[in-house]
Amino acid sequence: MTLTRFAGKTIVITGAGTGMGRTAAVRLAKEGAHSVLVGRRHAPLEEVAAEIVAQGGSATAIVCDITSSDEVEAMVEQAASANGHVDGLFANAGVLGEFKPLAEADISDLEGLVNTNLFGTLLSIKHSLPHLQGGAVVINASWTVNSVMPGAGAYAATKGALIAMMHTLAMEQGARNVRVNSISPGIILTPMADEVLDPAFSAKLAAHSPLGRNGTPDDVAGTIAWLFSDDARFVTGQDILIDGGFTLGGPRL
Repeated sequence: MTLTRFAGKTIVITGAGTGMGRTAAVRLAKEGAHSVLVGRRHAPLEEVAAEIVAQGGSATAIVCDITSSDEVEAMVEQAASANGHVDGLFANAGVLGEFKPLAEADISDLEGLVNTNLFGTLLSIKHSLPHLQGGAVVINASWTVNSVMPGAGAYAATKGALIAMMHTLAMEQGARNVRVNSISPGIILTPMADEVLDPAFSAKLAAHSPLGRNGTPDDVAGTIAWLFSDDARFVTGQDILIDGGFTLGGPRL
């Protein structure tokens, strides 16, 4: 049976050109959503849109720099134009930055992380909220917030701020029946992860997982879809760890 639980709904996905954003966009469209694909590069977005349409789904690609308030506002207005409102936002876009010990980090190392991961996510949510009539926001955080990956301290700090922001937004938006949650993926094999995981290190991480492997974007997409669905209608203010048990017992590096 084909699921159509998102039929007639518009869901915005930032960072939709690759990785978890791409897979979530395809999954949501398969279940009936109109996926609004947002990213900095046109070509990857068009590839995802073509894939969705080829599978009988509906998608719109919008090039947008989420660190620009004006661009984000215009993007959300365009996303809402189809039916007058937006039903969900997957605030997924983010950057890893350079891995280095915090004692060696400079302010310049944090600026790009903060601008995209924190400010960009906040702008995406801020401009989406006026168009949300109920619905849900899902923020992509990280397992590194409550565990440790040496060298990723600056990245983890921005993701920790997102979880704090998620808790506050859930309280502030609950009266409007807008649910706000986050996910904290573990070791997920995406193009961004490939920037820091060589094959040997990737294999080492997989060996520490109780399931004996690292995750894929498909392992995350189902939880994202659930959080947007009515099955999660009483879930808000929660961070969902999706790590295959990698962090059981604390750091496992």
